[in-house]
Amino acid sequence: MTSLVLASASPARREVLRSAGVEPVVHISGVDEDAVAAALPAGTSPQTVVVELARAKARDVAATAALPADCVVVGCDSMLLVDGTLQGKPHTPEVARARWTEMAGRSADLVTGHCVLRLTDGEITAEAVDCSSTTVHFAKPDPDELDAYIATGEPLQVAGAFTLDGLGGWFVDRIEGDPSSVIGIGLPLLRRLLGDVGVGIAQLWSHPPA
Repeated sequence: MTSLVLASASPARREVLRSAGVEPVVHISGVDEDAVAAALPAGTSPQTVVVELARAKARDVAATAALPADCVVVGCDSMLLVDGTLQGKPHTPEVARARWTEMAGRSADLVTGHCVLRLTDGEITAEAVDCSSTTVHFAKPDPDELDAYIATGEPLQVAGAFTLDGLGGWFVDRIEGDPSSVIGIGLPLLRRLLGDVGVGIAQLWSHPPA
């Protein structure tokens, strides 16, 4: 049976896969995301940035982790594109507040790079990459709501300083595109990329999807 290895520490990505019938093997990459992004040529498109970050994560895990003999390694990277500028994790309350001040009541695009590597006996035999983009329409949290949200710590460690499937979902009016991509791993795109490396999604199901 082919195993899916998720090169991510994200509980949200893991739960998306589990809800879709796949129990991933989790290995966290040691990639320095800032260094990878900084090494890209000036003017690199936002879509290419997230794809290259996803590729770096997947290849790091493929090179360093003890993996099943027959597996696919999936790397992902998400950022929020606001006025042409990519925004990753804010990390601090001050940056999270500034981000929300900028995006409240507006729309932005959540772009997620995906990389799928097919491995057989430790060797990469195929690779497929692509990017998904979903437009997110944000509400305007009241000042007290925003204070409370930032105090939870949730927005500090997620791309764009919000979640769709957590507390941040209260402040998203609507989206245009794939909800799973906003959570961090787009199932429709992942299915296509898996097909590109010769893996059918039913091969990965550990239990029938609910």
